[in-house]
Amino acid sequence: MSTELGTSVDHRYLQVARTLRKEIVDGVYPVGTQLPTEHELRERFGVSRYTVREALRRLRDDNLVSSRPRAGTMVVARDASNSYAQEVMSINDLLAFAAGARFAIDSNAMVTVDDDLSGHTGLSPGTQWLAVLGTREVDGDPVPICRTEYYVNRAFAAVGRLLHRHDGPIFPLIEDLFGVSVVEVHQEISAVSVSAALADRLKVDQGSAALEMRRTYTTSDGEIAQVTVNTHPSSRFRHSMTMRRVKA
Repeated sequence: MSTELGTSVDHRYLQVARTLRKEIVDGVYPVGTQLPTEHELRERFGVSRYTVREALRRLRDDNLVSSRPRAGTMVVARDASNSYAQEVMSINDLLAFAAGARFAIDSNAMVTVDDDLSGHTGLSPGTQWLAVLGTREVDGDPVPICRTEYYVNRAFAAVGRLLHRHDGPIFPLIEDLFGVSVVEVHQEISAVSVSAALADRLKVDQGSAALEMRRTYTTSDGEIAQVTVNTHPSSRFRHSMTMRRVKA
């Protein structure tokens, strides 16, 4: 197996990590098997020992492999509960949100971020993103749960071709298709007034109260994979959280 690394602004260890991560996801290296040795990886990619070790460190950070002295690097089962940095948010919480709710797509197109969209999403002006806009709906209920906006990194924009038959969150598709791992989700919740256009889509009064929830999904390479903005009419949203005191 031979891979030639092209010129990129990214550090080479990130390129090596991405290639190995994708091969693990694709089953080239199944759970319980060992990755090639450091020497073999150096020969394959034409890189230094430091580059290989940094790439393997990235895979360990993603909980994809474990390394032991003189035992090599083994592919391990990924523990979903450790996939996010925020203790109050788990992958199950994010997946459960979409369970039983259909995503009705209104539009699916590449957009260039202007100043208004930058303020709305936190994305840099002038950059291009795949914008997938629609509503979350429950079958049999004519009133949408919320307005949902996905902004997907253009590097992963090919995922847009699969969304017509996909109701769940987009980030698991990105992970599976491109072999990346989302390791952090930053969430901000703001109180907003419903605009005229949004009022008609959500079937509420213009100017009524709503909660806007913005989530930024970051990969282990420090790259923003996706930004999601959900706008919930205040009467249709409830956030519940239980906190426990930890004994010293």
